[in-house]
Amino acid sequence: MGAIPIFVAVVEEGGFSAAAKKLHVSKSAVSKRITQLESRLGVQLLYRSTRKLSLSEAGEQYFAHAVQSLAAAREAEDAVAQLQGAPQGRLRINTPMSFGRLHVAPLVPEFLKSHPGVTLEMVMDDRVVDMVEGGFDLAIRVRTLPDSALIARKLAPCHNALCASPEYLETFGTPQRPEDLLTHNCLQYAYASSTHNWQFHAPATEGGETISLETTGSYQVNNSEALREALVAGVGIGRLPTFIASSDVAAGKLVPVISNYHLPSQTIYAIFPERRHLPAKVRAFVDFLVKKLGDDVPYWDR
Repeated sequence: MGAIPIFVAVVEEGGFSAAAKKLHVSKSAVSKRITQLESRLGVQLLYRSTRKLSLSEAGEQYFAHAVQSLAAAREAEDAVAQLQGAPQGRLRINTPMSFGRLHVAPLVPEFLKSHPGVTLEMVMDDRVVDMVEGGFDLAIRVRTLPDSALIARKLAPCHNALCASPEYLETFGTPQRPEDLLTHNCLQYAYASSTHNWQFHAPATEGGETISLETTGSYQVNNSEALREALVAGVGIGRLPTFIASSDVAAGKLVPVISNYHLPSQTIYAIFPERRHLPAKVRAFVDFLVKKLGDDVPYWDR
């Protein structure tokens, strides 16, 4: 591996060990390459201490140009890949944990069989990560729209449902209106844009207004599948995306409540950094997802 990507990784990751892990090489190989680079340039690029690394003035100059050089190299690779036609190379993608496990991971074997030139690395994480810093070609986002530095393509709508188990409703009663939730155990998803403040859109027959409600409950968790398990077990009432809840609703394990009031919806996007040439491997995977998920009417909502 060349010195430039190693140097950039060391700076971005803040150390030799973290850079080695990111690049899948040994720490000694990273250290040796940086030492060789500094010897060749005749200047110290990094100040090393037991606590952290810092850039020298020369290092700051070299880093700025190295980042531009890597970007240009990626553009060149993308342009060549487009000419070659068939998708190939490593595809690094980031997905939310639950959506990735339930609806992306099952599709991976078919995609890889159809595109033998592609190797796929999928990182599942419910936190929103920096795509460029993480080295991702593609990310799937459910909750938020991408910022101006990213290109987005819609994969499917994401509807939400308020659910509880039949056992919970039999014991504590079935709420009919949002305000009834004030006497119920409302379980929370920690990464929601409004964890405790739940919003409902009233039906047109009742004015169509938006109702905001501060809810309380005995359980908060940062993973939707963990929340789903608590709901199925009868712990309380909670909000779930239909891509998680639909199978349990169909099986009778969960029952939608207050369904005449609509919860806010989101959109599931495939997003990727802005590039002059979109790699064939990225385009192929996004097209594949759109086809498999169902676009405007995803298969889990049918």
